Amino acid sequence: MDKEIILTNEGLEKLQNELQHLLNIVRPQVIQELVEARAQGDLSENADYDAARNRQAEVEARIKEIETMLSKVKIIDEKDKKTFGAKIGSTVSFTNLKTNKEFAVKIVGAIEADPFENKISNESPLAKAMIGYDVNETVEVRELKEPYKIKITSLK
Repeated sequence: MDKEIILTNEGLEKLQNELQHLLNIVRPQVIQELVEARAQGDLSENADYDAARNRQAEVEARIKEIETMLSKVKIIDEKDKKTFGAKIGSTVSFTNLKTNKEFAVKIVGAIEADPFENKISNESPLAKAMIGYDVNETVEVRELKEPYKIKITSLK
């Protein structure tokens, strides 16, 4: 069985919006570029035609990639109260006990991970260490050359 793609509702909406944008806006633009390039004549030496064909291939590949992801998606219910502690969809604030610095991250599926937005993959060592633990618990982040400990200070 193929691996599930774990997404939050926000991540699902973002992928669906990208797919609609590609299908309804970008694809028709690329088709128009191809029509215009063909009208220029000899296709064997037509750089505009080659560029449009390459762009078309990129767009079609991304459409197929998104459709494949959406067919394997598993939505994480961020409001699920049945599970305790940190989980996918949780925003976790914690203190690194080695550096005494505070951080906040949101645990998301690998597809949504974006360190610039403080979104970490559920497959990362940090997320793996936090999942299942609650506020005021200390956990060790392993799978690194130098393991370190963190203390969870809040969960949302």
